Amino acid sequence: MKPLKVKDKALVKYSREHWDILKKKRIKAIKLLQAFRRRGLVGYVNGSVARGDVHYDSDIDIVFLHPVPTFMVEDAIYAEKFHVSHKEIVQATPSSTPKAYIYLDEETCIHIPLGHFTPREEEFYRFGGTVSLKELLNDVRVPGVNKKLLVIIPVKEGHVEFSVIGVESYVADILEISVDTIYERVKMLLRRDEKGRTGVFIKKILPADANIEEEARKLARSCPSFRKRIRELLS
Repeated sequence: MKPLKVKDKALVKYSREHWDILKKKRIKAIKLLQAFRRRGLVGYVNGSVARGDVHYDSDIDIVFLHPVPTFMVEDAIYAEKFHVSHKEIVQATPSSTPKAYIYLDEETCIHIPLGHFTPREEEFYRFGGTVSLKELLNDVRVPGVNKKLLVIIPVKEGHVEFSVIGVESYVADILEISVDTIYERVKMLLRRDEKGRTGVFIKKILPADANIEEEARKLARSCPSFRKRIRELLS
């Protein structure tokens, strides 16, 4: 998706097909979140499924905002007859919190922090829009910014959209996050558009049966920057 630097406010009305796609993706997300909740784990849905501006290939991103035992997450996944495709451990920069990604299929990914997020890192998720299980069950859609840098404001017929560029403070108020977070995300997405997706500090792809915590400990032994950000996992 190419960012749009200029986009006047527009109303986008959803077709029946659009609503059907959104419903199917939300039903799948609800099933997973309920399975996690039964084990005392609180997850959220992030991105287009939270905002509503989905398309057929939209990802279902489920996020934990605090570290949780990954074996409990996997137990819940398998209990609901889902399968794990593969896993990843990623640290975007030496100073960022490492995360584990558990991929179920081509559209569904579970995000698990391996340390505690900074307030700014939590706001990155709220930038894209985040909903809870309760909100999903109540058909709530929330505002957020997509990869085109369009602000998505849900309305009854669909959504209203406009470019975040030039109204960053206004958008920060809508999303209830720091304006600095808005500027940082805008800068990153524009740079990605100009230079292409850049590499990350650490990215280790793991098979479906790998133990994430054990693999993280192995990485920590050889990488001080990684080890510093997952101290509690190592204790």
